[in-house]
Amino acid sequence: MNETHNHEHPTLDITERVEQARRIVEGANERFTPLRAHVLELIITDGKAVKAYDLLDRLRPDVGSPKPPTVYRALEFLSRHGLIHRVEALNAFIACDHNHLHDHNHDHGGGSHRHLAEFFICEKCHDVEERHANDHAACKPDGFAITRSVVEHYGTCNSCAA
Repeated sequence: MNETHNHEHPTLDITERVEQARRIVEGANERFTPLRAHVLELIITDGKAVKAYDLLDRLRPDVGSPKPPTVYRALEFLSRHGLIHRVEALNAFIACDHNHLHDHNHDHGGGSHRHLAEFFICEKCHDVEERHANDHAACKPDGFAITRSVVEHYGTCNSCAA
């Protein structure tokens, strides 16, 4: 059964979420650079799926004026650590709203975050809601090693249906 991502934990503000991400990344012995932090902050602030080129337009001058490949590397890094998810259908990124600090069943070291996100995407307003998806490891073919899973459902959200 799927569950909504509130997990009964208090909502963290943006600064707390960025610091939480810093601890996860540094706990994996990797650097949480100012650019990576700023990209994550922009995605969290946006609150919905955001495209990479929209992020480029919003980067602060004090973290440099990175070229698209630099931003894509930051997005890949954040995704590898389970801090953001790529919504394939929209070619956009959304902050993971899963509360990493309170979930000790997930391994965050080395980017091996096991949380499987499931997205419900409104085809009218492009709103994206994230839920925790069921693990599909038990139903995979013998010998098949899953490296990445994306579960996306398309339809109409409650607001657009009204």
